[in-house]
Amino acid sequence: MSPRARMEYLEAIYLRYKKASLKEKTMILNEFCLNCGYHRKHAIRVLNHFKRFTKPKPKKRGKPSKYNKPSLLKPLKKIWLAANLPCSKRLKVILPLWLPSYGKEFGSLSLEVVKALLQISPATLDRLLEPARVKYRGRGRATTKPGTLLRKQIPIKTNQWDETKPGFLEADTIAHCGQSLLGQFAYTLDAVVGDNQEGAKSNRGGSL
Repeated sequence: MSPRARMEYLEAIYLRYKKASLKEKTMILNEFCLNCGYHRKHAIRVLNHFKRFTKPKPKKRGKPSKYNKPSLLKPLKKIWLAANLPCSKRLKVILPLWLPSYGKEFGSLSLEVVKALLQISPATLDRLLEPARVKYRGRGRATTKPGTLLRKQIPIKTNQWDETKPGFLEADTIAHCGQSLLGQFAYTLDAVVGDNQEGAKSNRGGSL
């Protein structure tokens, strides 16, 4: 009999032995000694102290997480939502800038929580916000798709990224369509020129 089979058999015998009468215990004990080859006194000790032989549950290795606390998760999630769901690396940079405003809006945070939010790594941010990311995954709709037609016809330099150089321009469109691209909705064109000042914004109606 293998050690694992012996333990399974011992568990079955123990459950019967515990609920049996005195006469039945004598019969169960005889059966147990015969099948396992135990001395009678040893078999009695094994059955009386069976819980000592049960395998304990393995303990979780490593230190407990100091970040997985409601006092820390609440401000972290609020800032993440207010910043429009940035990635963990951007959120790491945003936190020191947004924490003072959070304290004014929702109440001051303890020094321990502030230090933890400033020390937290992008990888830990991903783990803590993973449940929330699943909930807000469907937020936003893209109205553009990559293509090579215009890229071949219009010369574009992609190796220059100097925001202070005159003539530099960043532009993007925002579709105010909610959760669906159907029907009429407005686009906002957001442009930033080379002097780091926001350019004019124009609205135009559109539908897809």
